[in-house]
Amino acid sequence: MNDTRRPAGLAPIEGQYDSGDFEPRLTQRHRQGVVWQALFLASTLIGIVALSALLYNIFNQAFGYVAYKSELNPASLAVNGVPLQQLPKAELVNILQENVSKGLFRRLEDDQPFAQRSRKDVYDLVVQYVVQYKVEEAWTLQESIFARDQVMQYASKNPDAVLRFVSWINPAFITSQQSSNPIEAGVLTAILGSLWTIAITILFAFPVGVGAAIYLEEYALDTPINRIIRVNINNLAGVPSIIYGMLGLAIFVRLLGPLTSGAIFQAGKSATSNGRTILSAGLTLGLLILPVIIINAQEAIKAVPNSLRQASFGLGATKWQTVWHHVLPNALPGILTGTILSVSRAIGETAPLVVVGAATFLNFLPESVFAKFTTLPIQIYQWTSRPQDEFRNLAAAAIIVLLILLLTLNASAVLLRNRLSRRI
Repeated sequence: MNDTRRPAGLAPIEGQYDSGDFEPRLTQRHRQGVVWQALFLASTLIGIVALSALLYNIFNQAFGYVAYKSELNPASLAVNGVPLQQLPKAELVNILQENVSKGLFRRLEDDQPFAQRSRKDVYDLVVQYVVQYKVEEAWTLQESIFARDQVMQYASKNPDAVLRFVSWINPAFITSQQSSNPIEAGVLTAILGSLWTIAITILFAFPVGVGAAIYLEEYALDTPINRIIRVNINNLAGVPSIIYGMLGLAIFVRLLGPLTSGAIFQAGKSATSNGRTILSAGLTLGLLILPVIIINAQEAIKAVPNSLRQASFGLGATKWQTVWHHVLPNALPGILTGTILSVSRAIGETAPLVVVGAATFLNFLPESVFAKFTTLPIQIYQWTSRPQDEFRNLAAAAIIVLLILLLTLNASAVLLRNRLSRRI
């Protein structure tokens, strides 16, 4: 057996610890590990507290008591003792015609003939234009629970006000269009605009991004030009989103205006002449997330073992057959993970859409990709900028809708990714 003991007086061999220094160094490493573990735990707790505070603020604004009054007492609109809520459609049309201007009545008739409207639609028009409920006071969920005495005191001092505990997010809020009256305002137009925009974004960015990643990893040679391309793609992933909005304004709105407005396709009344359409917004967001998709797809393709490629070549497969049947299926779960993160970023963007020309108020639903548009983030921004407190309640409800929409899209993509992973 070789004697590895070191003679007395000789210095330790480089790369080895002296036996007398081992225990102190071990204790020091353990102490450093405990410190870093505490820092990591503190970071996690800070993140949880911040997220909890955000969610608390949202839900606190989305529920609570509301006191509102009407310009005209609904009881005064009763006909032969029949209350407004039970009147037939013909009587409701007569009430609407007698209490609104001729121009407004004609415009409502032009939008959709009353003969084709349901009784509920006509009743909603009577409530909106004749009864005209307006919010007088609104309380948060915290105030409604812990300061309920003050709420009841307000109700006793204002007997004409109707006091109700409401949820600002409800079926009517989801199915209604925008309105200047917070009681009647909804997010249907913004939801459809967001879905249209994200659909175009995915259809444009996903195939282009994956195709570029396949070329750069599987076909492109290691030349100076290709290295410059890779570096620029990495740099583009960090460019502020408003820069992409300016790019989209220059290219899709102005340069390609006849295409993105639908003028060359004669898209009808849904087309606009200035190119500020859903198509322009979707393509702009596609450019925004394209570098991120390319980078994530490249990393997913790199993670595929090279032995898989060699085995495919050994069996006589061509380069394209190897990429299509072996490399891409194995890299697809990682590619979808990056796509999910990219879409999550795109669905919450506002700056590029503001530059491209998103509308802050629309009273009609988009019918095609050539229509004017608004999205949920734009709608939330517009409501939070309003001076009335009740619009901030609507913004909180819209944030919940946006979170639900985002989680639904992400969950669908995760299920698809997991299903593809099991097939490999």
